[in-house]
Amino acid sequence: MSYDVGRGDLVLCVNAAPNHVTGEPVPLIAGETYTVYDLWLFACPCGRSDALLDVGVGFAWCQSRFRLLPKPKAKEKRRKVSVPKELEKVD
Repeated sequence: MSYDVGRGDLVLCVNAAPNHVTGEPVPLIAGETYTVYDLWLFACPCGRSDALLDVGVGFAWCQSRFRLLPKPKAKEKRRKVSVPKELEKVD
């Protein structure tokens, strides 16, 4: 599972099952988005991923628990149109 995840990317938690190594419950919430603070290229003991992610909750989590969200596209800004001032003619 090697997709390009980096610092600052948004990921969606898709698997909040108990820790697959220790069996303890995890503090992650399925369906929540998290920001990646750090990434360790390290083969997870489960064999399902080749990286561990730090999302600021607990320690590092298997990359297979998350899916990368697309980067937001640039939004269109509304700009004011400058209109020339009307001048009164003086006689």
